[in-house]
Amino acid sequence: MNNYRQKFKFTIVAECERTGARAGILETPHGMIETPVFMPVGTQATVKTMTPHELESLGAQIILANTYHLHMRPGENLVAEAGGLHKFQNWQHPILTDSGGFQVFSLAALNKITDDGVEFKSHLDGSKHFMAPEDSMDIQQKLGADIAMAFDECVSLPTTEKYSRDAMERTLRWADRCAVHHTREDQALFGIVQGALYKDQRIECVNRLEEISMAHNDKFFGYGIGGLSVGESHAEMYEMLDVLQPVMPRHKPHYLMGVGFPSNLLEGVARGVDMFDCVLPTRNGRNGQVLTNFGKMNVKNFAMAHDFSPIDRDCDCYVCRNFTRAYIRHLYIAGEILAARLCTWHNVHFLVNLMKKARCAILDGNFPEFKHEFLSRFANGAYLCPTAN
Repeated sequence: MNNYRQKFKFTIVAECERTGARAGILETPHGMIETPVFMPVGTQATVKTMTPHELESLGAQIILANTYHLHMRPGENLVAEAGGLHKFQNWQHPILTDSGGFQVFSLAALNKITDDGVEFKSHLDGSKHFMAPEDSMDIQQKLGADIAMAFDECVSLPTTEKYSRDAMERTLRWADRCAVHHTREDQALFGIVQGALYKDQRIECVNRLEEISMAHNDKFFGYGIGGLSVGESHAEMYEMLDVLQPVMPRHKPHYLMGVGFPSNLLEGVARGVDMFDCVLPTRNGRNGQVLTNFGKMNVKNFAMAHDFSPIDRDCDCYVCRNFTRAYIRHLYIAGEILAARLCTWHNVHFLVNLMKKARCAILDGNFPEFKHEFLSRFANGAYLCPTAN
């Protein structure tokens, strides 16, 4: 057994027989995570507009940081000199770092992909860089997050079956190299499942990743599901999750990467997903777009100018307990930073709390009913939120 297995443990404490939704406990060196869980994204070692104390107050259990961006600035060596990400950003709870692969392919200009790795130009200054699987492991080990992700090739959609297979094969070769090179015992390593929208590739990728894991003393503690939420329909996403649910190793955590829309979260939970992340609550919050139990809305709309009700009458977050739609709209019109902070605060709380409610429903044995009731009210994202009387 890997020595890091003594520091990490995943236990399923309840499971919905009608859907496969799971409630679990993920133990890490920096604390316990109750799943299913939504993980706010802190790309550059900060969840935009939020302080660590505020994230703690709304119930965030684990946050993300981005390997590519932190490699570009301030550099992993400086973070290591500071004592690692937890000390650098003053977050004493679990952290997950992605591999940097998605950003290398999507943000960096003029990338060239070979089996050795990826050549790319920085999105900051155009300087040339190279990242191999071993480099991603070195960077993530210096950053010191609790969970690191294997370096993978994420393809955009639509794509051909051949291109998807080539990317999947490269992802598997890189996963093997990551398993060899990753040595930090207080950091768990996740493999990443690719295969675009091809069912046979998805199934094959899971099985071969688990073979690689076992060949290296069960190296992959969990698995990310990559290559979704990149342009496919919701139905296509759910179809791939349906394919993966029976073949993903049951005893390991399942992480659907880059997904944060409320209906997607609950449909993912219903298909055995334990972990989610997305920039949606922070990015949308900065633009005045908020999530409510009755759909999504934009508080910048003129209709909010004289609306003295909270963002969501059924939400108990700090924002909804203390401020009105009219006030927050005023802040946006006036160009005040507080507007983005308040909407981000509400959105992050909403998604963190939605997963807590889903967990309670799984534990209580009524997850299908909870899911149906929520989605019926949310109306698949349509704005139906009435004002308070």
